Amino acid sequence: MSKIRIGSRGSDLALWQAHFFQDALKAIDVESEITIIKTQGDKIQNLGFDKLEGKGFFTKELEDALLNNSIDVAVHSLKDLPTNSVEGLLVAGLSYRADARDTILFNQDSAFKSIADLTSGTPIIGTSSLRRKSQLMSLFPNAEMKDIRGNVPTRIAKLEAGDFDAIILAKAGIDRLAIDVTTYQAFHFDVSELVPAPGQGVLGYQTTVENIQVRKLLNKLHHTEVAYCTNVERGVLNALDGGCQLPLGVHVIKDSNGNYVSHTSFADKENNLHQFKISQSTFDGLKETILTQLKEVI
Repeated sequence: MSKIRIGSRGSDLALWQAHFFQDALKAIDVESEITIIKTQGDKIQNLGFDKLEGKGFFTKELEDALLNNSIDVAVHSLKDLPTNSVEGLLVAGLSYRADARDTILFNQDSAFKSIADLTSGTPIIGTSSLRRKSQLMSLFPNAEMKDIRGNVPTRIAKLEAGDFDAIILAKAGIDRLAIDVTTYQAFHFDVSELVPAPGQGVLGYQTTVENIQVRKLLNKLHHTEVAYCTNVERGVLNALDGGCQLPLGVHVIKDSNGNYVSHTSFADKENNLHQFKISQSTFDGLKETILTQLKEVI
């Protein structure tokens, strides 16, 4: 097979993901090269996610490159990828799932140095995610949520500069970049406390429908058990016609007993938070069960 052309955003985390995929290809004796592509989400740094137009603002330019045959595979954070595939494209492989929890890092020069400190006063917490904002406001009603953009090192730099008392990051990104957070009094929320975004911690490998050779290759790297869980999560998101702007968290995992356990969080139009847990022996029908409960509060 000729050299695979990989498309990636240019952030440290995106490049880690692209190199991870490149190493996976190398392990099955496939050569590759990486092309960096800037997306709308990379170019516009002064707006929160809810103020950016449409969906796919971290993916569209990569998808365009697939469609015009500039690249063979686009590597995405699955949580950034719209649930409705662009005509002619499909996600042909998924990675393992990294730790899906969200992490809060504290500015140790602030008066708010730990989770316990957030229960009083008015701490400023940095996050641009409506999902995180809605859940954090339920946990810490006195806190002020302030938008923060940029890659992981940039956000940490803003924390150190004193712009925020604390910031929220995905633990998967911290782990993948091997960032030492011991000086920030890091706290990792359980998935039942702060429910992750659909697909959080998973990489999606996207290619064209007609590229059968690459699709067969990606199938060799595909994690089927991860797909069972993320299909439920993204299926719920798709049914609600949502993207990053929707205050929805859905996380599904197969537990040690073989049951599929889901945690769901949704903020309604009045910003009332609704959270629930479902456990069943199969993933079949789990999406519909979650949606049935959600429709009672939407």
